[in-house]
Amino acid sequence: MSYVEIKTKITSVFAFLMTLAYLFSIGRSINLDKTLIFFAAMFLFDLTTTAINNYVDTKTNDQVLQFGRKTAFAIIIMLFTLSAALGLYLAYITDVVVLILGGLCFLCGVFYTYGPIPISRQPLGELFSGLFYGVLIPFLILYINMPEGTYLTLGYSTEVIKLSVNIRPVITVLLLSAAPFCTTANIMLANNICDLEKDIAVRRHTLPYYIGRKALYLFAALYYLVYLSVVVMVVFGMLSPVSLLLLVTLIPVQKNINLFFKKQEKATTFITSIKNYVIIMATDCLLIFISGFLGRTPN
Repeated sequence: MSYVEIKTKITSVFAFLMTLAYLFSIGRSINLDKTLIFFAAMFLFDLTTTAINNYVDTKTNDQVLQFGRKTAFAIIIMLFTLSAALGLYLAYITDVVVLILGGLCFLCGVFYTYGPIPISRQPLGELFSGLFYGVLIPFLILYINMPEGTYLTLGYSTEVIKLSVNIRPVITVLLLSAAPFCTTANIMLANNICDLEKDIAVRRHTLPYYIGRKALYLFAALYYLVYLSVVVMVVFGMLSPVSLLLLVTLIPVQKNINLFFKKQEKATTFITSIKNYVIIMATDCLLIFISGFLGRTPN
C-alpha cells in the first residue's frame, strides 16, 4: 500500500541480495536463521521509516492519508515494535556489535523525518541514506555470517573498552558497499535536486541548496565511483574478473546521467536515478553470484 510504499524497498532488498551473492562467491555458508531474522527486521523497519515520513509530511503538505491519523500512527507503532523485537532478538543471539549498529540504524530511521531538525531537512540526507542502506546492511549481514573476529572485535568491562579492527576485511566491505551506497545516495540527491525550489519555500535546506549546480556533477561522480570500486576490487583479488562486465552498464547509466543533466524534473527525469540503481545493482548482484559458480573469490 502507498502508506508504507512497499514498491520502493529496492534499496534495502538489493543491498541484502548483493551481500548474499558475495557470501556465495567466497564459498561462505549462510546462517539461515540469523539472516532471515535480519531481513525481517530490516524490511519491517524500512516500512516503518516510510510510514513515519508520510505521517509527518502530511502535516505540512496537501497530501491525505489513506486512513485516519490514529490508525496511521497505530501502524507505525506496530511496525516499529515488530522490527525492534526482531532486532533485539538478533542482538541477543549474536553480540553487542549488532546491538550498537542496529540501534544506530533505528535512531537514524526515526530521526530522518521526525524531530525538531529532521535529517531529511539537512544537507546530510544523501550521506545517511547511503550509509545506512548501502554500508550498514551489507556489513551486518556479513558480520553475522562470517567467523567471529573477521571484521572487528569489541571487548569491554567496567573499566576498559577495547576495539580491534581488521583493516583488509573492513576495506573489502567498504569497497563492496560502494555500489549500494552511491546509487542509494543518488536517488536521494536526484529527489532533492528536483525538489529544490519547493524545499526552499518550506525552509528545507538540503545538499543542492548549499552546493548548487555542483550537485549534478556529484550525481555523475557517484556513479563513476561505483565502477572505480569494482575495478579496484578485481585488481586486488577481492572480486572475480567477471565483475568487470559491470562496466558495460556504464552505457545506459551514462545515457540516463545525460538526460538528468538536461532537465531535473520530478515527473520526467527523476526516474533516471531509479533506473540507474536497478541497472547497476541488479547487474552487480548477478555478476557476483555468477562468479561463485565459476570459481570462489578469495575472502
